Amino acid sequence: MKTQQLNSDEYTVVGHGEATATGIMLFNFIPIQQNSRFVRAQKAAIESKNGDAMINTQVQENWFWAYVLNGYKTTVSGDVVKLNK
Repeated sequence: MKTQQLNSDEYTVVGHGEATATGIMLFNFIPIQQNSRFVRAQKAAIESKNGDAMINTQVQENWFWAYVLNGYKTTVSGDVVKLNK
């Protein structure tokens, strides 16, 4: 995830965005979309409001298990902003 500092005069809040991404560890050894889930969730949340960035971000993670895998569901939410150009 890219972090940047924005002053309040540099953006306009367009609404609340939220998205989820899931990653799996197969046999507790093979990662499947595991390492990119935070970035995928953030990108989808920003795109849900056609924005450029996100402020007041919250990250929530839930885990689940099955016989041969562990799953990790990440939810990113926050205020989506459009940068003033």
